[in-house]
Amino acid sequence: MPQYAVLIYNRELPDGFPPEQLRDLMQANEELPARVAENGGQIVAGVALEPPATATAIRGGAFTDGPFAETKEAIAGLYVLEARDLDHALALAAMTPSIDGGVEVRPVFGTFGIPGAS
Repeated sequence: MPQYAVLIYNRELPDGFPPEQLRDLMQANEELPARVAENGGQIVAGVALEPPATATAIRGGAFTDGPFAETKEAIAGLYVLEARDLDHALALAAMTPSIDGGVEVRPVFGTFGIPGAS
């Protein structure tokens, strides 16, 4: 099956998210692989990222503290899913929880380091 990267964006809050909202998000993320499988897809890999403030950007060999770009929303994580086609991938990706953000879906051109991925 074709593979699609799902990039998860959340709005950045200066003081972080309220604990109950973060707890609900984490629970929804734990349930996501089963929900995707129930709907005919499969998540083959995924990562959650620390906040953008922990990033170090590299441009032209120079290191800078902070994210590469200043935005209202930041990438909170991503996962790779297998789906029948783009429409199926979009339907599956729409199940992805985010806090005041959304997701972006892109076809995967190639993979490396993902066991079993083609």
